[in-house]
Amino acid sequence: MHSIRANKTWDLVDLPKNRRALPCKWVYRLKETSDSTTPKYKVRLVAKGFRQEYGVDFGEIFSPVVKMTTLRFMLGVVAADNLELIQLDVKMAFLHGDLQEEIYMEKLKGFVATGQEHLVCQLRKSLYGLKQAPRQWYKKFDDIIQSVGFSNSDEDHCLFTKIAQEGSPDFVIIYVDDMLLSGRHIRELTKLVWKLWLKFSMKDLGLASHIFGMKISQHCENRQLFLSQTDYIGRVFERFNMQSAKYASTPLPIHLRFSQ
Repeated sequence: MHSIRANKTWDLVDLPKNRRALPCKWVYRLKETSDSTTPKYKVRLVAKGFRQEYGVDFGEIFSPVVKMTTLRFMLGVVAADNLELIQLDVKMAFLHGDLQEEIYMEKLKGFVATGQEHLVCQLRKSLYGLKQAPRQWYKKFDDIIQSVGFSNSDEDHCLFTKIAQEGSPDFVIIYVDDMLLSGRHIRELTKLVWKLWLKFSMKDLGLASHIFGMKISQHCENRQLFLSQTDYIGRVFERFNMQSAKYASTPLPIHLRFSQ
């Protein structure tokens, strides 16, 4: 609720005639941390966007996400050129997106002030659950990152680059609310982080260690970078009760021979 109020997510207004207010609900979940030992309790207010009407409550909803080939390219450059690699996480990312449509939502139970029972919430920000929420957040981030000198790639709109004064590139890739920043000088990356902090509420996760379910291990002295999905595979085994299953060094039988 603090994040919602700080972002001025809605205004309380009278519901216009011939319009309906979307219902909403609280969503609770346990989010596993990178060490898989201390899960975080998370709660999020979500609008029931499945009741939105096309052409009335939303239009275009496409939002890009970074390609895995782009991620591999960036990590390859980081390893080859021995670049710095840091990770950021945007808090309540979708609440930063500005809505263009006129959308109304029912008030929260337990948060209705006396005398305001007849009012509804007119959404100003792209609340979670709305069909256009991911698109509006991406557009907001795209405007901000380009305002500080970055430009996105024609091949992948979630890859942003900027050429530093000495000619070396700085990279930013975004996957919804997760960001990876890389560059030759940590001082320049720190300046970029501060500029983003002025616009968004973020968590600085320091040197990148986990991204998209993969563990990152960087060996600067050897210009090597390793990716591992051991934790993810372990969770898959646990989900299907296969912790005691036997393992093999190859995914195919050893005696298998391919015909030419």
